[in-house]
Amino acid sequence: MVAPAAPRRPTVRSEPLGGLSAATFLRRHWHKNPLLVRAALPGFTGPFRKRDLFALARRDDVESRVVVREGRRWTLAHGPFAASHLASLPPRDWTLLVQGANLVDPRGDAVLRRFSFLPFSRLDDLMVSYAAPGGGVGPHFDSYDVFLLQGFGVRRWRYGAQDDLDLKPGAPLRILRRFSPAHDAALQPGDMLYLPPHIAHDGVALDACTTYSIGFRAPAASELGVAFLDFLRDELDLPGRYADADLSAVRSPAAITAAMHRRYQRLLDGVRWDRNAMARFVGCWLSEPKPHVFFERPATPLAPGAFRRSVEKHGVRLDLRSQLLYDDRHLYVNGTAVPWPATSRDTLRRLADERALASMAARNASQEVAAILYNWYRDGYVHTGIA
Repeated sequence: MVAPAAPRRPTVRSEPLGGLSAATFLRRHWHKNPLLVRAALPGFTGPFRKRDLFALARRDDVESRVVVREGRRWTLAHGPFAASHLASLPPRDWTLLVQGANLVDPRGDAVLRRFSFLPFSRLDDLMVSYAAPGGGVGPHFDSYDVFLLQGFGVRRWRYGAQDDLDLKPGAPLRILRRFSPAHDAALQPGDMLYLPPHIAHDGVALDACTTYSIGFRAPAASELGVAFLDFLRDELDLPGRYADADLSAVRSPAAITAAMHRRYQRLLDGVRWDRNAMARFVGCWLSEPKPHVFFERPATPLAPGAFRRSVEKHGVRLDLRSQLLYDDRHLYVNGTAVPWPATSRDTLRRLADERALASMAARNASQEVAAILYNWYRDGYVHTGIA
């Protein structure tokens, strides 16, 4: 499969915050208060049309859902969808949700990167919804921050904080049992609504429209704990084996004695972790691709020398699905920790932050960095050329 072309980097780098600086937005609104931004992206109608989203919904490497409302009854279906299923949808009251559009289409990635004033490690993905008139997913709340950027058409949003977050029992979606919005706004193309976690909201299409949802990672502590224990399991190499050379005959063979507890405790005392182990876990976990994401290795890879010449001439870019993060000790690429090379750290930092390297920057890479890039190229994580 030919790797998709890289998006051209936007010439306008201003944040879509209606004149607010990123610092002001973060201080006043992030995790605190909703913000309605008129003309956040003036002239924006979105890169995806109905036919584009229908095509994505037919793919088995894209997560998609269709939500249909019939009176008070909601139905939910998961993709991939047959073309006949999508063509048979009613004239109104339904929504198609396409998750991870940034992972499979450079136009989606370009929309997501408009929000690069926030850490890549916090960005989750771009979900694009197409709704027929009356379409929506019902009043609900999210456990994470979200930007709702309006594409073509008009969607009415009612939203506000409320204490009662009980859900309708038996519904296929997380729909609020009761909904008491404090605000009501119709979003035109290019308008945007920011909502912090747990703000109740309900969006209904007033005509056929698209909405671009930029969501953020907010893992529950229990989820993080389970993932960390899995990480430690792979790193454990505990010495010794259970032994009880001083064992005495027992009268109660079913009893677990205090001495046995002490022996197991001594073995398990070897389970240790430090800040470095925690940091490696965080980097690997945050860069880990979602389960349905796969990378295509080049069918006929270039030889190392030819790859370096191509990179020096045309530059290099991350695959749309690649997540490259870093801290003081390691680079983290798609769930793997890579120690920093001795030289050219700035080159790899730039690749991580900008997701591409122009030819001039690539020429300054050391042999060690060129070898790292070549290994990533063989794995399908990077491609030559930045368009």
